[in-house]
Amino acid sequence: MILPKVLVMRMAGTNCETETAYAFNKIGADSEIVHINSIKKGFRPEDRREFSMDDYHILAIPGGFSGGDYIKAGKMYAEDIRGSLKEVVEKFVKDGKPIIGICNGFQVLAQLGLVPNGKIGNQTISLTYNESKKFEARWVNLTSPENNCIWTKNMNGLYLPVANAEGNVRADKEEVQRLFDDNLVVFQYADAQGNPTQSYPENPSGSIDAIAAITDPTGRILGIMPHPERYNHPMNHNLATLQKIASMPYIDRDDPAVQRRLKLAGTLPAEGMGLQILRNGVDYVIENLLR
Repeated sequence: MILPKVLVMRMAGTNCETETAYAFNKIGADSEIVHINSIKKGFRPEDRREFSMDDYHILAIPGGFSGGDYIKAGKMYAEDIRGSLKEVVEKFVKDGKPIIGICNGFQVLAQLGLVPNGKIGNQTISLTYNESKKFEARWVNLTSPENNCIWTKNMNGLYLPVANAEGNVRADKEEVQRLFDDNLVVFQYADAQGNPTQSYPENPSGSIDAIAAITDPTGRILGIMPHPERYNHPMNHNLATLQKIASMPYIDRDDPAVQRRLKLAGTLPAEGMGLQILRNGVDYVIENLLR
């Protein structure tokens, strides 16, 4: 059986490539972490073999602080791609292959114009400093408006971690209206009732219209600020340890304080909720590119 091959592209400052590859492998893909310089040269020095993006079905640009976030987050990474890999990436898109950019990867895709426009060109949205003026690391609720993104098929509510200082989606009024009119907004930050919100900390960056993720017109390219790869197991959940402790035999589950904590934790899903996003991308490849 041919497994979908995922290219996890890194550069100096990328720091989420290992868990991204792990999460894809966990759902049945075959992932490889490759430095952008190897892609440019067409050669992997670590195993001394020739290399081509044509051999892969999914491109993943993971999170981190590429290029040290000099100039601005994702800028050096995006310009490296624009200057050296533009034709290669454009062919990847033309061949109908999915792309996902997570956190710093979203910033890269936005600066290239791949989200929301589906091609490398002018940038029409920005991800800038959080309204709180600080690095935000917390868990958020997400709701999904109507969209055609292959990565979010049959998904609505979601709970994922964010970790960024420049996750604030900004665009002019006309562009924001276009994003919603064309169903390009994939996820919005939500309150406990599942409604999009501008309130802090539910919307940790202060993103306009609570935008947390955007796709392109084909639905195959996804830029997402929260980290699906960081919720690949139930124990990744921020309340998993609390629930585990509360379930120990020496704990009095009838104690009101314990009851409050159990209610806070709720029932955890059987698997990390972030895996479904990645699984949708892998399933798309199996159904459309490997048959």
